[in-house]
Amino acid sequence: MITVRDVIHRYQDRAALNGISFDVHPAELFGLLGPNGSGKTTLFRILSTLMVPTSGSAEIAGIDAVRNPGVLRRHIGVVFQAQSVDPKLTAYENLWHQGHLYGLRGGELKKRITEILTRVGLLDRRGDRVETFSGGMQRRIELAKGLLHHPEVLLLDEPTTGLDPGARRDLWQYLQILRDEERVSVIVTTHLMEEAERCDRLAILNEGNLVALGTPEALTREIGGDVILLEARDPQALAERIRNKFQVDAAVIDNQVRLEIENGHRFVPDVVEAFPGEIQSLSVSKPSLEDVFIHRTGHKFWSEEAESAAEVGKNKNGSGKKHS
Repeated sequence: MITVRDVIHRYQDRAALNGISFDVHPAELFGLLGPNGSGKTTLFRILSTLMVPTSGSAEIAGIDAVRNPGVLRRHIGVVFQAQSVDPKLTAYENLWHQGHLYGLRGGELKKRITEILTRVGLLDRRGDRVETFSGGMQRRIELAKGLLHHPEVLLLDEPTTGLDPGARRDLWQYLQILRDEERVSVIVTTHLMEEAERCDRLAILNEGNLVALGTPEALTREIGGDVILLEARDPQALAERIRNKFQVDAAVIDNQVRLEIENGHRFVPDVVEAFPGEIQSLSVSKPSLEDVFIHRTGHKFWSEEAESAAEVGKNKNGSGKKHS
């Protein structure tokens, strides 16, 4: 359904994407996960035909996004992070004008508006101005606009921005319905781990590189065992002593000693007994997507190092705006 091959994009002297390749299957809920500056929004803009890559190719439903953007736009629905509905118009009026952009008219358009408002649960509010809607309801109108012309693929950029937890949950339930009942392929960009876990598969990006690709379950399973975090007055010294005594890999990340180890609950008493009084606190947990990111990149998803790199990229770009 979607094929991305060796996509590179540069902003002046900074690489935003470094040869990204992946496929998205039909009727799949696919996530692009990454922090600010990772390249996910740049990739979203390329797939939605708003940007031409420096090199590489992207095809959706067999249509080249660079060579045939006009044709492709009839096959995709796009929901941007920024609001695109007119709050002074009613829900029906917003969809009526959107339908005209895709050449829909008369009875066909009226029927489709009724269908899509029913699908997003807003048929009873069709005559109300969008400015009277809650954030979640406005997001549903955005979705309705993107789906009005029966697209095969729906692209969403940070779709839950500004929504409360209940509205976020409702949105993701609706995306799953689209996948299962309408057989729509959905690509979602997000920086939220709990949202990424809802996807069928993920592409995890960092500084323009594809660092992991697979199902959330498979990605966390590759780490194996447990993740142990230790806090100490001198984490570097403690990590070195743990490596020497137990012959395990102990890394210091954001002033915490981090270990990936089988049967972590059994290892904890040994390490506490070996270094009495040095460990101030500890935690043991099963691997998460955050741990996958750390495992592949060597730093946390929102580490100071990563944020500094994003800030440097912003300043170099000279636009006063982060490209992610």
